[in-house]
This record gives sequence, C-alpha cells and structure tokens, in this order.
Amino acid sequence: MRTIAIVAGGDSPEFEISVKSANGVASALSSRYEVYIITIRGINWYWEDTKGRYHNIDKNDFTLIVDDFHIRFDAVFIAIHGTPGENGMLQGYFEMLKIQYTGCDAFCSALTFNKQACKLFLKEYGVPMAHAVMIRKDEEIDPAYILKQTGLPCFVKPNDSGSSFGVSKIKMKEELLPALETAFRESDEVMIEAFMKGREVACGVVKAKSKTLVLPVTEIISKNEFFDYEAKYTPGKSDEVTPAKLPAKMTEEIQVLSSRIYDLLGCRGIVRVDFIIVGNKPNFLEINTIPGMTEESLVPKQAQAAGIGLDELYSMVIEDLFK
Repeated sequence: MRTIAIVAGGDSPEFEISVKSANGVASALSSRYEVYIITIRGINWYWEDTKGRYHNIDKNDFTLIVDDFHIRFDAVFIAIHGTPGENGMLQGYFEMLKIQYTGCDAFCSALTFNKQACKLFLKEYGVPMAHAVMIRKDEEIDPAYILKQTGLPCFVKPNDSGSSFGVSKIKMKEELLPALETAFRESDEVMIEAFMKGREVACGVVKAKSKTLVLPVTEIISKNEFFDYEAKYTPGKSDEVTPAKLPAKMTEEIQVLSSRIYDLLGCRGIVRVDFIIVGNKPNFLEINTIPGMTEESLVPKQAQAAGIGLDELYSMVIEDLFK
C-alpha cells in the first residue's frame, strides 16, 4: 500500500477550507492508501496523531518523524488553497527533492495564481475575457485612467490571492480608492477588471495518462452582490446547479474551452475553470488549480453528477504519477 501525504492549511485566509478539503480527500483515499494529513502553517509543518500529539516534518527531505522513525511518502496530494500550495512554492520545493506530487507544476501554478499574468497569457490565444488593469502598491494611482479602461461597474481584486478576500464590486468612482485599500491588504498587486453581466459557470477538468475527464458544468447563482467568500462558504448564500440548465451547445462550448485552457496553460491533475456567459459567449474569469475538495465543493459535486466516485477521482491523479 502506498503512503500518501495530504498537505493542508497554508498561509492564506482559506486555511480552514483547506483543512476541510484535506479531510475530504483523506476520507476518500483511506481505503486505498495509508494517508497522513500534514498541516503546513508558516514554518510549522506537522502531523497530528489520534492522541493529539504533534509530529514534525523534517524539511530537509519531507519525511515525517514519529518516535525517532522517519516515514517516507510515495507521493504528496496538495490540498492547500492559496500560498504556498497554489502559487508554485511547494511545487518547487517538491521538485528539488524529487518527490512526486499531484497537480500543476511550479511554473503553471505561479502563472495561474497571478490573475493578470494568466489573463494576458490566454489572451494571446484568443480566449475571450474582460479587459483589466493591474496596479502595484507603490504605483501612482490615476482613478480617471483606470475607470476609462474598465468602465463602471467593475471589480477590484487582489491579483495573486487564491480566495475571494479583498474583492469589491464598485459602481461609483468614489468607491475605487477604498476598494483598492481593501485589496492591497491582501496583495501588493491589484487587478481592476471590467464587469461582465451574465451567468457564472464553472467546469472541472481532470487529465491523466489513462483518462481525460471534462466534468459537467455548474451554474453559480449568488444571493450576494457577487460570488464572494461569504457566498462561497455560507450555506444558503448561493445556489449551485449541476449540471447547469444550459443549451447542450453552450455546455459543450464551455467544456471544450475549459479543456483547451487546461492544455494551453500546461495544467496537470484536477482544475476548475470559471466563466461568465455574456450574451451567448463564455468569457474566461479565472482558473483554480487547487479547487475545493469538500463534499460541498463544485468539482466533487460535478464528479458525483458524472457518476464518478471521489476515491476514483483522487486515486486517478495519484496513480498517474507512477506511470
């Protein structure tokens, strides 16, 4: 039986969600593998045993030290949303140690985590999307120039944050500077993006050497102003319809575009691509390379709708590492 580390936690506001994701993955995989949930927070990397004792990870080789015995892992399942699990940092660490891990490589993770860089990369390939402007913390801010580029309403977002913290939708120019202050608390770079009026949808894609899965599309209907952190994680704050009630042709277009974006970016493992359907055209919104993996999360619901068990889904990306 293979020994798998599921890394959880991280240094972003999504710590608790990541821990829930890791528990979901561990539950699905425990019958097939020996699994250890390794919590990472700052410089503290540890496994908590059933008696509540903490056992540290030796960061020199990512082995688990239990009673002077070193446990070596066959592979790592990354379940950290945000830094350092979604932005390429952990991926680079595991690559240097030559340890197999699930998901996108270091470059792809860093590229997709930077919203504006990812948009500019995909724009070169003709992927439709909203216009956006990026500014850095110490840059001189010209509200008139920014709003001339994006129009109103528009979204103000931290450029390299994996969560929905610090995101504002503004409708008046007076709201721009306070929204920028909020976003700069989460990141040193902020993206201001034109508003797209339409239906929000998401599509999970999983590719392995043995199989490609383009999952059913989900429509997200937020009861808040937009699909913010509260709408994402508070029951009753959003409706998520899987499969989405869309014309078959539109569903197919979203699935084909999701698969193409996956390939253009060089993704691996399980990702989720989000769009806004404007008129009858899906426009790229963002990509999540470590999507939520709790039972309430979108990709697990899409897998369930497709008749795919989570044990099958998660073990598929692990086994792919050994082929």
